[in-house]
Amino acid sequence: MDPAIRQISDRIRAAAADRTVLCIRGTDSKYFYGEPTQGEALATTPLTGITSYEPSELVVTVRAGTPLAELEAVLAEKGQCLPFEPPRFGDGGTVGGMVAAGLSGPARASVGAVRDYVLGAQMLNGRGELLNFGGQVMKNVAGYDVSRVLAGSLGTLGVITEVSLKVLPVAPAEATLVFDCDQADALRLLSGWGGQPLPLNASRWTLDRDQGRLWLRLRGAAAAVAAACKRLGGERQANEDARADWTATRNLRLSWFDAPEARELWRLSVPQTAPVLELTLREPPLIEWHGAQRWYLAAPGEGEQVREAARAAGGHATLFMPAYRASTEMPRFDALSAPLRRIHEALMREFDPHAVFDRARLLPPA
Repeated sequence: MDPAIRQISDRIRAAAADRTVLCIRGTDSKYFYGEPTQGEALATTPLTGITSYEPSELVVTVRAGTPLAELEAVLAEKGQCLPFEPPRFGDGGTVGGMVAAGLSGPARASVGAVRDYVLGAQMLNGRGELLNFGGQVMKNVAGYDVSRVLAGSLGTLGVITEVSLKVLPVAPAEATLVFDCDQADALRLLSGWGGQPLPLNASRWTLDRDQGRLWLRLRGAAAAVAAACKRLGGERQANEDARADWTATRNLRLSWFDAPEARELWRLSVPQTAPVLELTLREPPLIEWHGAQRWYLAAPGEGEQVREAARAAGGHATLFMPAYRASTEMPRFDALSAPLRRIHEALMREFDPHAVFDRARLLPPA
């Protein structure tokens, strides 16, 4: 066993023996996400390096503590990328944290989520055992696909030590169009475009200086992008400026996210076809993923109406970032149904029978 992995395994075994709770930590770029953490920190940063990269096979295997920026730089040298655009939240972020958080960027609705690109994973469970799941090809699973279950698990099942990821070539052409429209018209346009053979990749609507603006990114073959631009119209943006804007969207660095300290940031997942949500909040939302992801800023105490609106639309709401220094008893994640909660709890018991890892990060007490 690799010395760095052995050291972590020994720490897990010791924690299991004395009933110590461990909280898995990388660079803390997503420390705010999920329920407040508990337990002693268990660092994954010693697990660094790309162990295998086959550009012709579109597969990379990388250790969990490797900086996300480092991996993306290596892929860029070969004209490849992680198409789901995982947010870095600044210069931080590790590959293991990317998988554990399960967060995707602006292109999510068009290309898929993190879990869709996880081919295999190596992990240490709550007994300190090193387990391997999946492999380096798409058709590698017979039975339960554990490697993809790790996406979004927030370290509650074990320590991810290494992952194999599918990567894709960078699109040969790209264009960003901007349309002036209100929220209802933006949702209507996106719904209509979604049923047409267009190279849609990402979208964003928000209010900018009292004017609603819809940003639409196209990616694909040069001929397809050029034809779509001619067909859709709108105001085309310079690619360099647009890329900076989409990167800011990906990392929640747009000015829209510069909320007052007394505002909570809510992330809603709803059907793309959901209409404008009836909420009595001060600020209009920022809408992504062709209508499926909607960000809201709310004052403490307004969260319940946000959750109710998401449920009424057939989705759910997450308290993504609480108000700065504000105390709140509002759970970060929406309540699970009883059957789904039993599945979560059963998985946690199977992988971590001694409750070594901080389960409350994802699943607070019922």
